[in-house]
Amino acid sequence: MNDAQVEEIKRHFGVVAEALRSDIRQVAEGHSDIRRELREVRDEFRDEFKEMRALMRLSFSQLDQRMRMLETDISTLKSRMDRLESTRA
Repeated sequence: MNDAQVEEIKRHFGVVAEALRSDIRQVAEGHSDIRRELREVRDEFRDEFKEMRALMRLSFSQLDQRMRMLETDISTLKSRMDRLESTRA
């Protein structure tokens, strides 16, 4: 192999190396973009879950309040029934 062939091979590998660097740069940029998008989606999900949790707490609180009211009403009705039945007897 002569000097010209060696130089041609070096030049060729230099071109190939530069193309690889460019491809690697593009992959790294794409990876960075994907990470950013995933972070945004994760943040959106986190916010939506927080909102959903708050709504569920409110709903359960309201249901608990309604149940307590119904239990009080039933207790009151039972007391009235007991009094009515005891006066009839």
